[in-house]
Amino acid sequence: MNVYDFDKTILNDDSTKLFLLYCFRKMPRLFFKGPVDKISSFYAYAAGKKSVDRFKENMFGFLPYVSDLNVLLQDFWDRNMWRVEPYYRKVQRPDDLIISASPDFLVRPMAERLGAELIATDMSPFSGKIRGVNCKREEKVRRFRQLYPDASVEAFYSDSLSDTPMAKLADQAWLIVDHEPVPWPFEKSSAGQ
Repeated sequence: MNVYDFDKTILNDDSTKLFLLYCFRKMPRLFFKGPVDKISSFYAYAAGKKSVDRFKENMFGFLPYVSDLNVLLQDFWDRNMWRVEPYYRKVQRPDDLIISASPDFLVRPMAERLGAELIATDMSPFSGKIRGVNCKREEKVRRFRQLYPDASVEAFYSDSLSDTPMAKLADQAWLIVDHEPVPWPFEKSSAGQ
C-alpha cells in the first residue's frame, strides 16, 4: 500500500484554500453567511489567537446555506482535476490511500476519481463543524492504525515534515519538493519535532 498526504502532495495546491476561493467567487454573499466574520477569523488565526480547528470551522460556516453541496463539489473538482501532480500519475496504484487534514467531504470526490481510499478530517458538510480531532501529525498514524492495524506501508508521500510520524511507518518515505518526490530527510525532521 502507498499512502499520500493530499494537499501539495497529490494536488499541486491546498484544496481547502482553493475551495474557499471558488465558493467566494461563485457565491460571494453566501460565503459571508455564518456565525463568524471570515476576515477577523483569519487575523485571529494568523495572530495565534485561534486554533486551526476553530479557524477551519469558521471558514466553512457558510455550509448550512449551500443548497446542493454535491453539485458544487463536482463542479469544483471538474475545474481542478488538472491540478493532480504528474509524478502521482506515474506511481499511482489501485490500493492507494490518501490521509489528509482537509475535510473528508471536500477530498472524497477527488479520492473517488483517483480510485484511492481516504482518511481525512471528519467535518460535517451541513454545519462545517469538525467531529472529533483534526487529522494531522500523530492523529494520522492513530487513525491509520485504527483502520489498517496490520497493513504495511510500502511508500509514503507528503510535502510536509510534520508528517514524519507517518513517514516513519513506511518502507520508503518521499518528501515532495518542487512537485517531485525526494528521499525523506529523517535526521533533519526529527530534530525539529
